[in-house]
Amino acid sequence: MAGTGRIWWKDGVVYQIYPASYQDSNADGLGDIPGIISKIDYIKDLGIDIVWLSPMYESPQHDMGYDVSDYESVYPPYGTVADIEALIEACHSRGMRLILDLVVNHTSDEHAWFKESRSSKTNPKRDWYIWRPAKYAEDGTKMPPNNWRSFFSGSVWEWDEETQEYYLHLFAKQQPDLNWENPVTRRAIYNSAMEFWLSKGVDGFRIDTVNMYSKGTAFPDAPIVDEGIFEQPASGLFCNGPRMHEFLREMNQQVLSKYDTMTVGELPSTPDPAHVLRYVGANDRQLDMVFQFDLVDLGTGKPHKYEYEGYKLSDLKEVVSRWQTFIAGTDGWTTAFCENHDQGRSVSRYASDAPEWRERSAKMLAMMMCAMTGTLFIYQGQEIGMINAPKDWPIEDYKDIESINYYNSVAERTNRDPKALDRVMKGIQVLGRDHPRLPMQWDDSPFAGFTSSKAGAWMRTHDSYKDINVASQVKDPKSVLSFWKQMLKIRKEYKDVFIHGEFQGLDMENEQTFVFSKKYGAKKALIVLNFTADEQGFKMPVEDGKLDFLVGNIQDADGTKARLQGYEGRIYFVN
Repeated sequence: MAGTGRIWWKDGVVYQIYPASYQDSNADGLGDIPGIISKIDYIKDLGIDIVWLSPMYESPQHDMGYDVSDYESVYPPYGTVADIEALIEACHSRGMRLILDLVVNHTSDEHAWFKESRSSKTNPKRDWYIWRPAKYAEDGTKMPPNNWRSFFSGSVWEWDEETQEYYLHLFAKQQPDLNWENPVTRRAIYNSAMEFWLSKGVDGFRIDTVNMYSKGTAFPDAPIVDEGIFEQPASGLFCNGPRMHEFLREMNQQVLSKYDTMTVGELPSTPDPAHVLRYVGANDRQLDMVFQFDLVDLGTGKPHKYEYEGYKLSDLKEVVSRWQTFIAGTDGWTTAFCENHDQGRSVSRYASDAPEWRERSAKMLAMMMCAMTGTLFIYQGQEIGMINAPKDWPIEDYKDIESINYYNSVAERTNRDPKALDRVMKGIQVLGRDHPRLPMQWDDSPFAGFTSSKAGAWMRTHDSYKDINVASQVKDPKSVLSFWKQMLKIRKEYKDVFIHGEFQGLDMENEQTFVFSKKYGAKKALIVLNFTADEQGFKMPVEDGKLDFLVGNIQDADGTKARLQGYEGRIYFVN
């Protein structure tokens, strides 16, 4: 973990790659590490400084590699440890860094540690995972130790017939949670999951579920908010537990302090900015920065995320403002992102993916993100304006365990009620984790140039690939891809204002436009964005000085007029 003086990870732009869906080099229908290496110059040319690779470890793939069976091996269809070493070298030789996904809240149930742990109650590794005896109802029915609901539906407890106890899994039953209370377990995690890769030159980690390692030891029942179901959402009870900050300090002291790394933690269910600051204060040496999910959680259902409720633009603006300003006057740092491997595509969620507005919307969102304070994260395909899967895709075309499990659970408890299932599908069409995992669209050849396999890709290719692809955009100066390159150059050229500047929202109640300023010393920029298809006016704050038009997403737009066309965005500098 670097201190405040070492800021390569502050000024850098991060590009997230989902290995299964980026580029298939050997025609087996699945992306792989050699495929990523073949595109490394494309990534560099985009303006990227740091590559973040989603899990590529040995895994049975029940949850797309977030169920790790061996931290020191690579999933064979993706390649080998030598391939990762080649990717590290490919990044470093081009002046880029590489960070890996660190998944250490849980392992796969096929990990050697868990196989030993479940082999008997007396095994030395029994306490490396979280085991509890059953509870019994008054009528003698065997019950789980508490009523917590898994993120993937159902109970967090799985009964083990062999040893007659339950083990805890916050995610799938194939993902048993590690027991961080055990110092021997923690040391093994540090050695196998971290030191192994840091010693090979990896530059840091995106840390999965970073606030779930400390769950306490009491495991009380969660309050009932979803009537008629035994299992209840319980993130308030297993996130940010009593020893969480202690564990992260130890991780830094024992491992990260020996290297020049960056860490970015996935921090769900932590709505209080003061609490988030405890994680990211530079002097406390826990995390360099975190992903706070309020923006990508907009509109998600309260009892379950796929009960989509929608949101207003003022909600989006309030969220952006809160997480852009919470580090002001502190030694903390923040992130800017609106897409990742778990979220619907930003053009479909926040703007318009209708053919007539899609490109302009994608450029407008690029302007918003590139003007944000903090380290900027871009997800593969975002740079060409990829969109959510079409609404006519049936549930059978979705692969993700979270979507499928929830759909099936609603089908079961409603006797396949068409209205209930239609409501779930509407949520999945907006929020489903499959949308960002569709194969990367490289060209207009079969399967979008992602694979040359005759059988096609591991998951259905988006129907839009002939219209939205890298090949058609890379030489087009008006394309979404060219605009992203332009915006990333502008972000770095004016990094004081855009990366480090002070954010101020203007006209925050307006439900049509998002206007904000960025200020650094005497330098000031004004960003104006129209989030509707209709023409909108905006107030030009002339009292600050003359507005010099810097960039816009419409060719030859008149920057002197305080009227915005549909989904138009502009950035001015204030002189």
